[in-house]
Amino acid sequence: MAFGWIDEQAQARRRAGLVRTLRPRPAVSPLLDLASNDYLGLAHHPEVTEGAARAARTWGGGATGSRLVTGTTELHAELERELAAFCGFEAALVFSSGYAANLAAVTALGPHGSLIVSDAGNHASLIDGCRLARGATQVVGHGDPEAVRKALATHEGTAIVVSDTVFSVDGDQAPLAELAAACREHGAGLVVDDAHGLGVLGEGGRGAPYATGLAGAEDVVVTATLSKSLGSQGGVVLGPARVIGHLVNAARTFIFDTGLAPAAAGAALAALRLLVREPERAARAREVASELHARLTAAGLEAVRPDAAVVSVRAPSPEQAVRWAADCRTAGLAVGCFRPPSVPDGISRLRLTARADLSGAEIERAVRVIGETRP
Repeated sequence: MAFGWIDEQAQARRRAGLVRTLRPRPAVSPLLDLASNDYLGLAHHPEVTEGAARAARTWGGGATGSRLVTGTTELHAELERELAAFCGFEAALVFSSGYAANLAAVTALGPHGSLIVSDAGNHASLIDGCRLARGATQVVGHGDPEAVRKALATHEGTAIVVSDTVFSVDGDQAPLAELAAACREHGAGLVVDDAHGLGVLGEGGRGAPYATGLAGAEDVVVTATLSKSLGSQGGVVLGPARVIGHLVNAARTFIFDTGLAPAAAGAALAALRLLVREPERAARAREVASELHARLTAAGLEAVRPDAAVVSVRAPSPEQAVRWAADCRTAGLAVGCFRPPSVPDGISRLRLTARADLSGAEIERAVRVIGETRP
């Protein structure tokens, strides 16, 4: 029977307690939200929603075509200029999603004959970029610059090192300075995904590469998403103008994909301008993450110290993690639940995201619910 193997896989997922389900949320939820990636609390900010509405009224409901045909508006160009200036890079290129941006960067910068060195903890979009690229990929241990050096030493010719800046599972930060040094010893490029750093790390939220002194470097390319701290949707690649020009001509997820919807571009631009005016939002997100970690560990829970706005709490098993997250929801708290195969180390977790707009009372409530529902 056609697709009969799907039923077998579905049964295996049910037996392992790994079935994923969609849960549509209402426009206004009674739940305390520690599950979304709205780190700065901007997704519903009046300036951001008005930026989206104004863009839709001006440019229409969709981009109408690929970026190289009709999908580039003056609004897209404005957003790219301001993102590049804010993050400290020469140029920027906006994509329909952060996933598409990562696929573009890795595939276009990892041509046939090249070596791609990839951190074992990288996001799925970077992993898929490595799989689609024509270069050879070597996966190295998580956060291990020496392993990167050894991998680069085995190859003569074009090479890039690919890593998240802040890893989405535990919220730990990559050793960017050490990775950059290893790349420069071997003439390799560094491609990093700052999805969880933009808006949280660096001066006023300018990102992890900016904080590390790598912004604007000729051998560094940064990808990011507009769907987390900027409360919108879409992705961006930042780097030297010649790299961005290469992506325009070689990146398939740019050339063949419809451009970012004007409403998303308008929302992201409004959020970026708001962050420029209110840089304290970035520091507040980090403060909330630190307070969550301190209170959770004081309550006897095993939480990983956050480097940005992601706080990870270990669970005994996949089944207990799912039950724990469900019990939190019943008690009025939305949290993320990461379990195999989404986590490379096989450890199940509750994943909490700190938001700059969380109050002290909300933090206390969240910790209480997590503690009372623990397996």
